Amino acid sequence: MISIDQLQDLLGRGGTIIGGDGYEIGHIGQIYMDDDTGQPEWVTVKTGLFGTAERFIPLAEGTIEADSIRVPYDKSTVKDSPRMNDDDEHLSVGQEEALFQYYGLGHSSPDSDPGLLAGEVGEQSSKAPSKDRHDESMVQAQDTSGPNTDAAMTRSEERLQVGTEKVQSGKARLRKYVVSETVTTTVPVSHEEVRIEREPITESNRDAALSGAELTEEEVEVTLHAERPVVEKETVPVERIRLNTDAVTEEQQVTEEIRKEQIDTDIDGTDENRHQR
Repeated sequence: MISIDQLQDLLGRGGTIIGGDGYEIGHIGQIYMDDDTGQPEWVTVKTGLFGTAERFIPLAEGTIEADSIRVPYDKSTVKDSPRMNDDDEHLSVGQEEALFQYYGLGHSSPDSDPGLLAGEVGEQSSKAPSKDRHDESMVQAQDTSGPNTDAAMTRSEERLQVGTEKVQSGKARLRKYVVSETVTTTVPVSHEEVRIEREPITESNRDAALSGAELTEEEVEVTLHAERPVVEKETVPVERIRLNTDAVTEEQQVTEEIRKEQIDTDIDGTDENRHQR
């Protein structure tokens, strides 16, 4: 059996509750103890989309594992358990019976109400157990499903709670690769060509013309030059490209079926049949 000291330690460390399938159900909320035996009997955990629904889990078959309490129920089972109103920090006998029946357990102490564990170890809540008390002058009725009750019944209905969660919808990548393209450009080039110039013999060039033998064979060579294109390539950075995201808000319709109870009034001996929401 889990001791109060162990539970107090887990509460102080923000312990969690692990289901029989090994997955986390949620964080430990509150501990409820049996008012007669003083032993811890129930632990609560918050479930639901916004963590607003507090569900009760019996500690009878719970064990301590590191920073967690392991119970033999999965998250779905706990989430679907009866939702109890414990505004006075107690569970009534009827509420506890409904929980025991749901989890398939026997009642440990039929005449006691579990109360909320107070701040100090072993200290009990000073509030009285929450039991339904009826004045003898009130109408008594027979519940056709079993026990005696008063002349009223509670009508409940489901309320739709809609929120959002962030899920992965896709991936975007930047990928760089090399492609080739042909570039054509024009560059001016020049070259030398031979041009023959003839000049008459004059006083200024006569000496040069008459130097040497009268009849000779001679050869003169001139080197010609030409320009040609020279291509070189260099790699230079041209721009930076990055991925970024923008949040785009849109509206989506959510359709879900919810249930609600309705109560019909059928009075024997009359033709009156009333329908109440």
